[in-house]
Amino acid sequence: MKKLTTLLALFITISSFSQSITGNELLEKAIQFHDPNGNWNTFKGDFFVTMETPNNGVRKSKITIDLPNQYFSVLAKKDTISTAFIVDKENCSFSLNGKQNLSADKKKKYSLNCERANLYKNYYTYLYGLPMKLKDEGTIIHQEVATKTFKGKEYLVLKVTYKQNIGKDTWYFYFNPKTFAMEVYQFFKETKDSGEYILLSGLETINAIKMPKVRTWYYNKDNNYLGTDILSTTK
Repeated sequence: MKKLTTLLALFITISSFSQSITGNELLEKAIQFHDPNGNWNTFKGDFFVTMETPNNGVRKSKITIDLPNQYFSVLAKKDTISTAFIVDKENCSFSLNGKQNLSADKKKKYSLNCERANLYKNYYTYLYGLPMKLKDEGTIIHQEVATKTFKGKEYLVLKVTYKQNIGKDTWYFYFNPKTFAMEVYQFFKETKDSGEYILLSGLETINAIKMPKVRTWYYNKDNNYLGTDILSTTK
């Protein structure tokens, strides 16, 4: 009976908290956990990501983000193939196994173009800049915070959408109700049963920013495993 009373009190406390905290307040608490010194806007550093996918081998990438100088690069290697993409302010460049003078067929086969370079820049900057990137212009923070159990754990859930010129996906960010650490995020596209969810575990501190170390990706529709990204500060 005592345990039941304690659990009931905890549930009431969490439920009341989720109803009283706004979306903006939850985001600020999450940013305080992940980036307590406000370093993201001046982030300048390197990190490494190992990507494991079913039946598709391992890809290892070195990523450089220099926000003050508007510079981004990703050097990736899979098997015997190395690709490099660089975005330096408004300019972009790319190479295959260290060569830049490439045939049209090679460029097409390995998607070597400026569109892909900018896609990588936006992808890595967004994912590894969360939750701080939710302060970007065009982001719509929904103020009603939900309490939800996901994979057996209780979370405070923040709903995020974007202005039409930014993106059409609907995102949900799941935060630990005690520490405000980001532990899951999930997005849905316009079609039914679309999108993915990402489970986060461990932390890697880079430039005093606590970034999720392991990201494991699944489809929303069938929980099918997609792959795992592992962050490190060394190769």
